[in-house]
Amino acid sequence: MHNNFEVIIVQFKNIRSIREDRDIRQREVAAYLNVSQNTYSQYETGVISLTAEVLIKLANFYDVSVDYLLDQTDNPKRQK
Repeated sequence: MHNNFEVIIVQFKNIRSIREDRDIRQREVAAYLNVSQNTYSQYETGVISLTAEVLIKLANFYDVSVDYLLDQTDNPKRQK
């Protein structure tokens, strides 16, 4: 009996691009999230899945919507 597990990596381009556009280093965001730089790098590349808690913290850090971070919209503005 074989177990065939498919690994799906989901990478969200806006999480990396917003950081780079604002000239923020991974280690700065990692410190804000209270994780290692390596862990944050793995969030950006999709190796580690983003939790709701991390998404909310990132949205607060960048003052953008969670939908923007998840590439569901091109509009970074939050709905109030």
